[in-house]
Amino acid sequence: MTGREFKDLTFQQFANIATAFASPKRLELIDILSQGERDVDTLSVETNMNFANTSRHLQILKSSKIVTSRKDGVRVIYNLANDEVVKCWKNLQTLAEKSASEIRETARLFFEEKSALVPISSSELWDKLNKDEVILIDVRPKEEFLTGHIPGAVSIPLKELKEKLNELPSNKEIVAYCRGPYCVLAAEAAKILSKKGFNVVILKDDVNSWKAKGLPIQN
Repeated sequence: MTGREFKDLTFQQFANIATAFASPKRLELIDILSQGERDVDTLSVETNMNFANTSRHLQILKSSKIVTSRKDGVRVIYNLANDEVVKCWKNLQTLAEKSASEIRETARLFFEEKSALVPISSSELWDKLNKDEVILIDVRPKEEFLTGHIPGAVSIPLKELKEKLNELPSNKEIVAYCRGPYCVLAAEAAKILSKKGFNVVILKDDVNSWKAKGLPIQN
């Protein structure tokens, strides 16, 4: 193999990975799978795609070794191949935020509209949790909570929040979190809680970012 052939082959393999990432829906699938494994039906619902399109995107990710799959009866369960995929996804977000002002502005306008712009940092939240100063709610779907969550968090999926408002204390700050800065679940939860008079902020970090900072995760 010549030097030129080596470079062409290597960079083509890099390009194959980049191509697998080069789809908004595949990035959304990666984002969801970073919270834990899912079957195709669940992924279809969460990404608002039909079964066939979801399967097609998952096959592209699988062929690039970004996701793996296993059978559970008649269901096919998908998971991210390794932690490096999560790191790559987070690094892509960071690069995009630094390179594209449109992303920052879109996020700013969205969170302003939802009255949830002011976030709390992971270190500040951890300190308040240790002092029992806040109520932390995880508004992701229950299966994501069970896969791994911030210690002390209470699982209240967004779709159940309105029914459980009476279970939340009105005299304590509430912190809501979901899948990270580009997930809308915590912002929607904050809007609901604010309208009901609760003092609420959001944590823009997700479980993976929390863990990457050396903070504990509970299973």
